[in-house]
Amino acid sequence: MTRYFLLAAAAAAALAGAIVPAASNDRERQFLESVEGRWSGPGEIVAGKYKGTRFVCNFTGSTPDGKLGMSLDGGCRVGLFMQNMSASVVKGKSGYRGAFMDGAAGNGLDITSATIGGGKATLALKRNKLDGAMLARMADDETMNVTISVKVASQMVPVIGIKLKRLDQNSVGAIASE
Repeated sequence: MTRYFLLAAAAAAALAGAIVPAASNDRERQFLESVEGRWSGPGEIVAGKYKGTRFVCNFTGSTPDGKLGMSLDGGCRVGLFMQNMSASVVKGKSGYRGAFMDGAAGNGLDITSATIGGGKATLALKRNKLDGAMLARMADDETMNVTISVKVASQMVPVIGIKLKRLDQNSVGAIASE
């Protein structure tokens, strides 16, 4: 599959893979928990050599026991071709860290930092000289929009857009605030 397709899948997977810290921890934890469950939806490469390529992704999001973080497993399909995807992010002492697939040391991407709050997560992506970001935003309890951008010169350029819909009825993100 193309590097852009893998980036898109990474973004979607990474998107679900954000992590969390005391007062802001509650807000971050709420976002992370809202991503738990089964998701499916279409995506499209919106820039570059493969512009116009459409695909469909299916993911299952979960949070690790006893840790602030997120894992996403599943895959994306383009025509007859299926690419398995996985991503995980966990907050450690030095901040958010994670990997898409096997990370930059293998054929994937490293997740080098994350900012979570206000119904969205922004993940920094890196592989060798490639810098990028994934923005995951909850449009509502049942819809998550993901945009993956790469740095070209000094500007971030959106290259992949994905719109995921919740497949299960576990709207864990609908936590009432006190």
